Amino acid sequence: MRPNQLLKSCLFLLLPALPFACSESDSDGETLQSVDNLSASSRPGMGAIVYPGGVTFRVWAPGAARVFVAGDFNGWSDSATELGNEFNGNFSADVAGAAVNQKYKYVIQTPWGEKLWKSDPRSARVENSSGASIVYNPGGYAWKNGFGTPSFNEQVIYEMHVGTFNDAPGFGPGNWQSATARLDYLRDLGVNMLKIMPVAEFPGDFSWGYNPSFPFAPESSYGTPEDMKAFVDAAHARGIGVILDVVHNHYGPSDLPMWCFTGECFGKGGHYFYNDWRASTPWGDTRPDYGRPEVRDYIKDAALWWLNEYRLDGLRWDATAYIRDDNGSGTDIVDGWNTMRYANDEIDRTQPWKISIAEDLRDDAAITRSTPAGGAGFDSQWDGRFVHPIRKAIIDQGDGSRDMFAVAGAIGAKYNGQATQRVIYTESHDEVANGKARVPEEIWPGNAGSWAAKKRSTLGAALVFTSPGIPMIFQGQELLEDGFFSDTDPVDWNKLTWFGGIKNLYGDLIKLRRNWFNNTRGLRGEHVNVHHINDGAKVIAFHRWQDGGPGDDVVIVANFSTNQFTNYKVGFPRGGLWRVRFNSDWNGYSSDFGNAAVFDTEANGPAMHGMGQSASVTTLAPYSVVIFSQ
Repeated sequence: MRPNQLLKSCLFLLLPALPFACSESDSDGETLQSVDNLSASSRPGMGAIVYPGGVTFRVWAPGAARVFVAGDFNGWSDSATELGNEFNGNFSADVAGAAVNQKYKYVIQTPWGEKLWKSDPRSARVENSSGASIVYNPGGYAWKNGFGTPSFNEQVIYEMHVGTFNDAPGFGPGNWQSATARLDYLRDLGVNMLKIMPVAEFPGDFSWGYNPSFPFAPESSYGTPEDMKAFVDAAHARGIGVILDVVHNHYGPSDLPMWCFTGECFGKGGHYFYNDWRASTPWGDTRPDYGRPEVRDYIKDAALWWLNEYRLDGLRWDATAYIRDDNGSGTDIVDGWNTMRYANDEIDRTQPWKISIAEDLRDDAAITRSTPAGGAGFDSQWDGRFVHPIRKAIIDQGDGSRDMFAVAGAIGAKYNGQATQRVIYTESHDEVANGKARVPEEIWPGNAGSWAAKKRSTLGAALVFTSPGIPMIFQGQELLEDGFFSDTDPVDWNKLTWFGGIKNLYGDLIKLRRNWFNNTRGLRGEHVNVHHINDGAKVIAFHRWQDGGPGDDVVIVANFSTNQFTNYKVGFPRGGLWRVRFNSDWNGYSSDFGNAAVFDTEANGPAMHGMGQSASVTTLAPYSVVIFSQ
């Protein structure tokens, strides 16, 4: 029976203390159901909310005729436990006797009498992407460790995929416990922030995570919600914060509980999704309808759920360009802009020390502009203006094609005049897959452990850690991982034995970036001056500082050529002795490095390159970086 066959008759009682009664009849006069005297819950919250002695269930089901909840607590009856209509699209009830860890689903009765079994779109835990929802108690984990999120200018990010970070080939994916086993390694490396690729429940056990089915529930193949919390707790105990990648530019496209949730699809996905031209994304017609207040709340609440319930230190929003724009056409989706502002404003209001990062990659400063100034309100964004010219400069085979002016532009770029508004890197999950490969593999396919691959990939890494911005590396980058990233190909930890020196090089750079020895404070600062560009020799030098002075000013000299230079003259910002803090050619990093003699230098020469003093770099080895400070 379809809606146009349904005849509804309602008797509105005039007594104000009584609810109205309503019955539905089909065209033959048969009464289908009644909804007399149902009571909605007065408790707040959406989804399954545990209270002493029971569970409140509340679900947004606009247009449903009736809604029931079925589960372990009522023998999975499709009609024993009905939710009251709140007449705002929500249905709710307090179900005494329902308990934590019990499974449940909603039974949606459509206006034409069909009953649909649906998992809870706000499930906090699920069996799997196509299974039942599970009642979850958010207060069940006893946190052990407090933590103070590092300030944005002190963050060094390590991007991790839980399924492949610490796993053995040929088995199930890695999980929270296996990843926890490597946290001491990450602490010793010096990183203080992890960026976890998406872990919201997705179809199957192996995935990058960018096909979420349940935006509130952690992936079941990685472990329980408590396992995830224990991982975050263990990271915090080691001084490491955790940023989670979240996906709201599309959902699925498969195993979506919210798809046609009430049986009304509007020709596409129903109430949760756009049903016009805005539905289309490169991943399916599953763009959320940002214009509906309930969908905006769904997205905002998901963001706050991860930050609050899992004590995360930030979020990275995937592909924000597809939230705010029609697939790169230049047509703004205004509701998408407003949804991002809505979520970011609430995060800033409640916990402004936590970082919100956008992956937009459209070179748009509005993404990290404040919402009062018309921006999207993100704190930082992945910067394609850095990664692409730097990767080109280190991957190109001929020195002649390395553009030092492009490199200088990449080093000096900022959004809205603020260094921390960009995240910079040479490797990310996107840059090492999708037709691309790891940087050492791109430099010499099939020979990622070669001298050239080691020298030029670490040259790029040195610029990541010395340029203004928030530096990031991708898992295994410090081990010269080869090939390309796949969700079934774990990090090869044997490479720690083979390339332990390269790992130490990364560790030394991270420590300098974080000013561990209190003599490179400027690498955390806002200021940069690329004062020397020699495109003929392929040499570049730049000055970093925060406030200036000894222990603050840093000068970086980089050689992008196969030539070795001696007594190379460079401008310095101040006279006196400048000490070598890092020489990437040291053979302690790799036995085939040249170990070029680079000594501390006295800046007592004439003004040069716009600087008041100059000094000689004793030796500038091929594809090498030297870092000086006072």
